[in-house]
Amino acid sequence: MQPSRARRSRYLEPRPSRRRPAFLVALLLIAVVAAGCGVVRAAGFVHGVLGGASLADVQAVAAPQPGSIAWKLAHKERVNILVMGYGGVENDAPWLTDTVMVVSLDPATKRVAEISLPRDLMVPMDAFSSGQPVWQKLNVAYEIGMDDADWTGKKPEYTGSAGAGRFAEHVVGKVAGLPIDNYVAVDFKAFRDTVNALGGVQVCLDTALDDNLYPDYQDGYVKGGVHFPAGCQQVDGERALQLARSRHAVQPEQATDYGRARRQQLLINAIRKKAVSAGGLAKAPALMSALEKNFHSDLSLSDLKALYDWGGKLPDSATVRVGITEADLVDRYYQRAGSCGGWYADVLCAEDPTYKTLQQYVGAVFVDPKALAEKAPLEIDNASLNTEEMGDRVTSSLRQLGLQAGASIRRKPAQASVIYDYSGGRYPATTAWLQSYFSVTVVSPPPGTGTGLVVVLGRDYALKWIGKAAG
Repeated sequence: MQPSRARRSRYLEPRPSRRRPAFLVALLLIAVVAAGCGVVRAAGFVHGVLGGASLADVQAVAAPQPGSIAWKLAHKERVNILVMGYGGVENDAPWLTDTVMVVSLDPATKRVAEISLPRDLMVPMDAFSSGQPVWQKLNVAYEIGMDDADWTGKKPEYTGSAGAGRFAEHVVGKVAGLPIDNYVAVDFKAFRDTVNALGGVQVCLDTALDDNLYPDYQDGYVKGGVHFPAGCQQVDGERALQLARSRHAVQPEQATDYGRARRQQLLINAIRKKAVSAGGLAKAPALMSALEKNFHSDLSLSDLKALYDWGGKLPDSATVRVGITEADLVDRYYQRAGSCGGWYADVLCAEDPTYKTLQQYVGAVFVDPKALAEKAPLEIDNASLNTEEMGDRVTSSLRQLGLQAGASIRRKPAQASVIYDYSGGRYPATTAWLQSYFSVTVVSPPPGTGTGLVVVLGRDYALKWIGKAAG
C-alpha cells in the first residue's frame, strides 16, 4: 500500500507548482468527430481516446441507455463530469492531477457549473483491499490508480488506466457529495497542442498577471518571468499554459486559488467556443492529432453527442463558476498535527472535516434563477462564539453563487440562527432559498434600518460549519 520509493510527486512541503489545465474535452471531441473529416481517421481517433469504438459507433450513435448522460439530460437530471489535468511525459510526476474540476450540468435550468476543487485538499484514499485509507492530497487520486508499481494492494477495480479514472471519480464524488457520471483526463502537452491547433484562443483578464517565479522545463524558472496585461488578448498554446499554471503572481488576486481556478475556467470556455465554431470544426484533423495520445475518458459516443447537442451553443451567462478556496470552505495549514490525516506541511483541510458543509454548498450551486433576478441586498452576521471567520467565509461562498452579499459583521453570541427580513417581503424567492440552504426560519426583525435580508448564524450553524452537529 505504501509507495516502494520516495518520489517528488508525493512531497508535501511547499515547492514551485506545475499546475496543469483541464477542459471540457467532451464538447471538443464530438465537434472533432462531427467535422466531416475522413471516416476511417475519425474511427481510429475515437478508438484511441475512448478505449474502443467501432466504425459503426462513429457513424451512428446508439439510443441512450437509462442512466446514461444522454438519458439524464433528456429526463432533466443533473449530470456531473470530473475533469482533470495531469502532467504527462513532460513532467517528473506524470499522473498528478493538479487541476481537478467538476463540470455539473443542470438541464432543468439550462445552466453549467464549473466547480474547481483545490489540489492540496487532504482526503482519505480508500483504494486498498486492506480497508485502511491513506491520507493524501486530492491530486494524488488519479496517480494511485495509474501507478500499479508503487501503489500496491489496491482493489482490482482501481488498477490500470480505467481504474485510475474510476478511483478519481470515487474520491471526488465522496468529497463533493455528487454522483460522478464520467471523467475526462488530459495532460498539458495535449492542452498546449490543442490551443495551437485551434489557432490560439482569446482570454480576457480583469487584472494584469506578472509571475517572476514561473517554472521552466528544467526545474528552474523562466528568465524574466511571464507577464500578461489586463484586458482581452489572443494567446497560443504555451501562453495559455502559462495562464493556467501560474501560482506566484505579483498581483494578490491572481495568486490566490480562486484566481488560478478562474483563469482555468476562462480558458475552458475559450477553447469550447473556438472548438465548436465553424473555424474550429475546420481544424478537426489537427485537433485529433493533438488529443489522440494524451487523453483518457470513459465517455461514450452517445455521451459525447448528448453533451454537444445540449451545451455546444450555451451562452457565457449560462455558466456558474465556483472555486473552493482558502477564503471560504477550506483552510491552509503549514504545520498541523492530529487532524486532516496526520501531521503535514502546507496542506488544505476542510473547515468541516466530515465534508458535509462543502457537500451542501456544491449541491446548491444552481441557485433559483428567480432569487438571483431579485438581487436582494444580503448580510451574513456571525453570532457564534468561537468561529471568528465563519461570517466572512460564508459571505465569500455566497457571492460566488451570484448572491448580493455585503460585508459580514460580528453579533452578540446567540444559540439559534434566524433570518431577519427588513424588506417587508420584497424578496420572496431569495428568502425561500436562504431558508432552505441554512435550515432557518424568518422572524420579525428587531428595530433598525435596512432594506434587505440579514442571516444571523448562531451556535447551531457554527456546529454544522465545523462538523460537530448532524444535518
